[in-house]
Amino acid sequence: MITPLAPVENGIELLHLRYAVAASQYGSFRRAAEALGVKQSSLSRRIRQMEDRLGVAVFERSSSGVRLTAAGTDILRTSRYLVDGLEHMVASAKIAGRGEAGRLAVGFYTSLSAGNLRAILMEHARRFRQVEIRMVEAARANLFASLKNGQLDVAVVTGEPAAREGGAMALWSERIMVVLPESHPLAANEIVYWTELRGETFLLSQRDPGPELRDTLLAKLASPGVQPKIVSQDVSRESITGLVGAGHGVSLICEAGIGASYAGVVYRAVQDGNGSSRISYAAYWQSDNDNPALPHFLKFLEERHPLPSSRVAGPAAPSRTPYPSP
Repeated sequence: MITPLAPVENGIELLHLRYAVAASQYGSFRRAAEALGVKQSSLSRRIRQMEDRLGVAVFERSSSGVRLTAAGTDILRTSRYLVDGLEHMVASAKIAGRGEAGRLAVGFYTSLSAGNLRAILMEHARRFRQVEIRMVEAARANLFASLKNGQLDVAVVTGEPAAREGGAMALWSERIMVVLPESHPLAANEIVYWTELRGETFLLSQRDPGPELRDTLLAKLASPGVQPKIVSQDVSRESITGLVGAGHGVSLICEAGIGASYAGVVYRAVQDGNGSSRISYAAYWQSDNDNPALPHFLKFLEERHPLPSSRVAGPAAPSRTPYPSP
């Protein structure tokens, strides 16, 4: 049932215009009323009311139907524009309200040259074409600050989900790769073992996820009285790779970074007796975030990377168990 909408100037309502557009389209008040699901008398009365308020006849009536007057032709040109605009606005609002359109801000500090995050962004863009994703690359602390102040909707960071205000979801894990100069003796190997890297100089970025890679390196190679040689650099991972290619040492990266090609370096999986060493990823968001696009994105993450419910938290994922409050 169509209900009256807000009046516009001279008492003309958008409902008047919609009825007039339909009558013009069908050339008959009866057929227009049937198409709109209203009584013919209601449609006819509304159009007559519109004509009275405009002070001009919009239709010529006859036993065979109706047709526009000269004045009605001009009026209907504007009416169609207004009705189409309204319908587009209503449809857009419904799509946005369902989270199928709008904007989503995603924070990260991993590489987008390859890997799961890149694949997720590509598939999400294909499925939700009207959702604009804005990517923000920043350090872990800055990402969490941006989440809290509402500048970000979700942050994807390394590590297992930790208890914090809001929601958290465990995602995927990636292999840790060693970056070697192409002239390095180990470059000929398909796999490099941690023990083979003793005595190497490791170049690591001070920027995320450099500190986490450093922790992994220490766990694998440090022993009482023996520490791996680590040179920390306040530069990007791309610059670290360039230094490796120039022969200044070796480095570690997450598997997502191997999609970028740099001269003079090779990437090799590094492992111990238990297999490949891996680094985990998790997503975080605020519980009071009312962006309709966020639940769809979180559900999309869950579909692509399903994990046991005990490893996931957050009000935007109601089927999963929340972590205890910090």
